[in-house]
Amino acid sequence: MPGPQIPEAPARPNVLLIMCDQLRGDCLGFAGHPDVKTPFLDSLAAQGTFFDRAYSACPTCVPARATLFTGQTPGHHGRVGYEDGISWNFPHMMPQEFRGAGYQTACVGKLHVHPPRLACGFETLRLHDGYLGCYQGSDIPHWMHQDVHDDYLRFLRAEMGPDAYIDSTGPECNSWICHPWIFEERLHPTNWVADETIHFLETRDRTRPFFAMASFVRPHPPLDAPQSYLDRYIGRDLREPACGDWDDTEATERDGMMPTSVHGCRDAEMRHEALAGYYAAITHIDHQVGRLISALKRDGSFNDTIIVFLSDHGEMLFDHSLWRKLLPYEGAAHIPLFIRMGTHIARTVPHRSESVVELMDVMPTLLDLCGIDVPAKVDGTSLAHEVLDGTPIDRAYVHGEHAFTEEQSHHYIVTPRDKYIWFSQTGVERYFDLADDPREEHDLIADPARQKRVDEMRFWLIRELEGREEGFVRDGELVVGRPLVTVLSHPAI
Repeated sequence: MPGPQIPEAPARPNVLLIMCDQLRGDCLGFAGHPDVKTPFLDSLAAQGTFFDRAYSACPTCVPARATLFTGQTPGHHGRVGYEDGISWNFPHMMPQEFRGAGYQTACVGKLHVHPPRLACGFETLRLHDGYLGCYQGSDIPHWMHQDVHDDYLRFLRAEMGPDAYIDSTGPECNSWICHPWIFEERLHPTNWVADETIHFLETRDRTRPFFAMASFVRPHPPLDAPQSYLDRYIGRDLREPACGDWDDTEATERDGMMPTSVHGCRDAEMRHEALAGYYAAITHIDHQVGRLISALKRDGSFNDTIIVFLSDHGEMLFDHSLWRKLLPYEGAAHIPLFIRMGTHIARTVPHRSESVVELMDVMPTLLDLCGIDVPAKVDGTSLAHEVLDGTPIDRAYVHGEHAFTEEQSHHYIVTPRDKYIWFSQTGVERYFDLADDPREEHDLIADPARQKRVDEMRFWLIRELEGREEGFVRDGELVVGRPLVTVLSHPAI
């Protein structure tokens, strides 16, 4: 008797979206970092289009992921700051569009939506959001508690007993404290995301193309890479953080012994340990990405798959005496982004792009590359032509923002060569020439030779904010000190 019939490969390309949390745009070997080793990611980047000027318009987890999934600006989807517990009532989300087009959809790892386990169009969910305080309280419904809805935590407890917990290593989820993983390496959440993604790839429906999101929580703290990865960096000399002529070192002296302060760390030894721990987490992820590549090659689908790598936002990593994310500076707002087309899909010329791009561009790009209609209210621009033939997009700038505290709430305008920042509650302005000063060490806002350019970029910001409900603009001028909101009442969805 003849053997079983093997299904033909679907005509449309597969998509593997690899996402990290809090990974800086410069922390890849391919991006030119002098210390971080990322051989597998470098090899993928070298085979595709690497976007050197990619940004997160609202650089914390929730608003950045809303932008990725909706293809809209923060001002349009409404998440202009970080706030948990707000329902995701968006009319169109990227996984829904892929599922509606016949794709088998899966998310493994961090999703960070509300309510927990909202599918967003994913047919398969294997979730680990990291430590989210919003879902830890005794006053929330049982089904919403992280102990119940987190698949990785269930896995860890099945292996290590009911007392095992996400932060078992000690360091807190926004801390610069570094401590190696205390369990077997195979039990680390970074390994678990790779394991579960490979399981999906091996057991998927082969009659349909897939859209799979492998979403790593790291290098977001806790800085708890396995010891073997930490050993690669802890004893080495590492590049010093950026130091500018505008840094607030007094704030670091005041707050720099608090492990979750945004004002960095004043202890040089602990700063070095944090750098080592952060880089170790990235190399650990890189090696797990190598396992995903091997899984695709093993079943013959590597060259039928579009591979996208990105992060939701970056990490200041002590640049300018600052720690954590949300700020408009390169460490926090600049992200890695590359797209590798499988050779069975299209023959492309690998290159680096200088187009200024943003997370909102990912949804229309992937839908376009897969022949799926892009919803009308998507703000992002398809980068498909840039990926396929190197044609740059026609965009002068990206507008970014984040509402948070009176000191840190801001808006920024970034182009391929420079950046203008306005802090909305204090009125402080900054201007950086990124072409000559990529680490933002010299604030040129007071340079008379730059005033015409600053005026132009300020005008662009006024145009972006005119008519917003916060009242940032009056009579054609920016208004300082308007009430802060993190979720708009009337977003233009």
